Amino acid sequence: MIVDDEPAMLLAMKRLLSKMEGVELVGSFQSAKEALYFVQQEKVELAFLDIKIAEDNGLELARSLRLINRTLDIVFTTSHSEFAIQAFDVYPLDYMVKPISRLRLAQTIAQAVSRHSVPLDHADESNSNRLMVRGLGCFEVSDNQGNTVKWMSKKSMELFAYLLVNQGRGTTKTRILEDIFLEMPLKNAETYLHTAIYQIRKVLSPNGLKEMVISVQDQYRLNVDLADVDFIQFEQGVKAITEINPTNAAAAIVLEEQYTGELFEDKSFDWVAIERERLAIMYDSLAKRLASWLAAEKRYREAAQIARRMVSRNEFEEDSNILLLRILGAMGDRQSFCSCYEHYTQLLQQELGIQPSDEIREIYEQYQ
Repeated sequence: MIVDDEPAMLLAMKRLLSKMEGVELVGSFQSAKEALYFVQQEKVELAFLDIKIAEDNGLELARSLRLINRTLDIVFTTSHSEFAIQAFDVYPLDYMVKPISRLRLAQTIAQAVSRHSVPLDHADESNSNRLMVRGLGCFEVSDNQGNTVKWMSKKSMELFAYLLVNQGRGTTKTRILEDIFLEMPLKNAETYLHTAIYQIRKVLSPNGLKEMVISVQDQYRLNVDLADVDFIQFEQGVKAITEINPTNAAAAIVLEEQYTGELFEDKSFDWVAIERERLAIMYDSLAKRLASWLAAEKRYREAAQIARRMVSRNEFEEDSNILLLRILGAMGDRQSFCSCYEHYTQLLQQELGIQPSDEIREIYEQYQ
C-alpha cells in the first residue's frame, strides 16, 4: 500500500513496484482517512507512508495503522531527512528520502520479504511459541492453534493472571504471598507458590514457553513479549491517542470496541480491583473523547452507540447520561431522547431518592 498526497510520487512508486516480482500493490491513497479504512477491510503487509500527507501527519497515521494491524511493516518516504529521528519512534522497517531509486526500493522489499518468510524447518516452532490472552470481560489463554491452556490448579491460573497484570515487571515473593496466598500459613504459602510456578511451566512446556516464567533472586515475572495480551495492547493504544482527530479516529474506534468488559470480569481475584478500576477509567476517558468527537463530526449513530455502552456500564454516572442525551437531542431522535431522560430520572428517584441535576433538566428543556 502507498500513501502520498503527491500524484506524481504515487505514479512513480506504482511503476517501480509493478516491475518487482512477488509484489502486489493492493492500494494507493492520498489521505490518511482512506488508508485507515482500507487497512480495516483488507490485508496489507507493507505500507509506504509519506511523513507529511497534505493536512495529515504520517507518524500519527503509522501509529493508528499499527493499532489495527500490529504485524504491518511500515516504510517512511519523505523529501525531508530531518524527520528521520521522529520517524524511528514508531519502529519502521525503513526510511527512504525521495527521489527513490529502483535499487533502493528493491533492497527494502527484500528486507520486508525476509521478515515475513518462515523457514520450513522452523515453521512448527514459530506457530506454537506464542500465547493469545483475553483478559477483558473474561480470562482465556490459548496457543496459536486456538487450543485453550488447561490449568493444573486455580492458584496456578491466578498466579499467571497476576504476573500478566504486572506486564513484565518483577514482583517479589513476599508481595505475591501477601496478595495471593495470604490465607495460608507462611511455610504452606511458600510451598504452594513454588508448586504453582512449577505447574505454570509444565502447562506452557508443550508450547515451548516453559521459560516464559522468569525467577531471579526471589522475584518472579513473565516475558510478556511472548504473548498477545488484549488488555496490555488496549492500554498501549489508549496512551498513544492523546487527542482524537481524523487520522487516528478509526484506530480509536477499534480500541473502544476491544474493551468488551472489565479486567478478568469472570474471576473473583481480590488483588485485581485496583487494576480493574484503572483500566475502566482509561476506557471511560477514551469513550467520552471518541463519542464527543464523533458527535462534533455529526456521526451521531456511532457516537450514540458508544455513549449507550458507557451508560450501560454505569447507569448512575451523570456525565455519560449527559453525553448520551446531548447526542440524541442533536440527532433529532426525540423518542430515544425522552426514553433516556425518563429512565434516568426514574432510576435516580427509585434508587437514590433524588432528582436529576439542573444541567440534566436544562438539556431536556433545550431539546423539547
